[in-house]
Amino acid sequence: MRKLLTLALATTTSFGLLAAPALADRPDFELPASIDGGAWTAGHVQGIAIDQRKGFMYFSFTNLLVKTDLKGNMVGSVTGFTGHLGDLDFNAQDGRVYGSLEYKEQESFYIAIFDVDRVTSMNMDAQTSDVVKTVYLKEVVADYAADMNGDGRFDGNIANTPDHRYGCSGIDGVSFGPEFGKKGGKQKLTVAYGIYSNVTRQDNDHQVLLQYDIQRWKRFEQPLTESAPHKSGPERPDGKYFAYTGNTTYGVQNLEYDEHTGNWMMAVYKGKKPQFPNYSFFMVDGGAQPRKGEIVGQPQPGEQGDLLTLAPGGLQHAATGVRGWEFTGEYGLISLGQGRYYVSKAGTVTEDGVSKHTGQAQLYRWTGQTPTPFEQVGR
Repeated sequence: MRKLLTLALATTTSFGLLAAPALADRPDFELPASIDGGAWTAGHVQGIAIDQRKGFMYFSFTNLLVKTDLKGNMVGSVTGFTGHLGDLDFNAQDGRVYGSLEYKEQESFYIAIFDVDRVTSMNMDAQTSDVVKTVYLKEVVADYAADMNGDGRFDGNIANTPDHRYGCSGIDGVSFGPEFGKKGGKQKLTVAYGIYSNVTRQDNDHQVLLQYDIQRWKRFEQPLTESAPHKSGPERPDGKYFAYTGNTTYGVQNLEYDEHTGNWMMAVYKGKKPQFPNYSFFMVDGGAQPRKGEIVGQPQPGEQGDLLTLAPGGLQHAATGVRGWEFTGEYGLISLGQGRYYVSKAGTVTEDGVSKHTGQAQLYRWTGQTPTPFEQVGR
């Protein structure tokens, strides 16, 4: 399910709240050109999401979740994370926000699931307020903690090591959308690996994406207890896929299925390998069937996997065949439908001598132009 904005009016009657037609479907409704996520001493903005019907915006600030209305008024927040809260997506089917949550030192990687209807006040504690549930991702842990050189020791949270299968540093991008190769159908949660920047190894040049059918995930959900990380989660993903882009710095920062183009958008921090073009934005062709093939560069030559196809258009690097664009969507990206998007701009501000991080969702439209396929609306 894409992060689609279908906001609904609600009319108060003596019988309570009655849902009215979605705001986004009304001809007189205009999306705000920008939505302010506030200024915080937490880390920089990592991702954004929008409630489909109720008109709320969600910002992830590394260890803080912020909820606003569409005018940028604060509604609530969830604090108390010592791990890394990354990209977000809203699931229309259960009305909750899903986000990537990492505890590298504990070798624990979760999908955090926020009961956002209950986020109604500021500074709600992630561990004691019962608004956060978590699901453990065993596949990610296995790749992150892999002893790739067989020396009997896992080197931990460092990039300069042969350990970490595929260069896995954890998880970042998350998005709901159809199974790869389909333009519709059952929605799955897709989770993208973070991947360390390392220019000396050749096995880290793919983006790795896991797809999960979360229909029966309730049985895995556990409260967040940072002092005793749980391991309740699916044994394996329903699909594991590889997109050849060249190594990027911490993998896919923001992942988004876009129904307008029918493609999967991947916003990244640029890579550093000189043999690759190091674009900042890629798209996976959503209609192209994954194909079995060699995951090139692996320690065991001939390793096979399900390979994804990069979407046509944009820039193409002749030497590697990699296609991509130049666009700064790595701090937050939402597909709103009809070729409209919110893109998060990260910034800093000093208030009373204290430096704070800011996040602002800005409205863009799709142009498909090269090298940048979006243009800002209402500047």
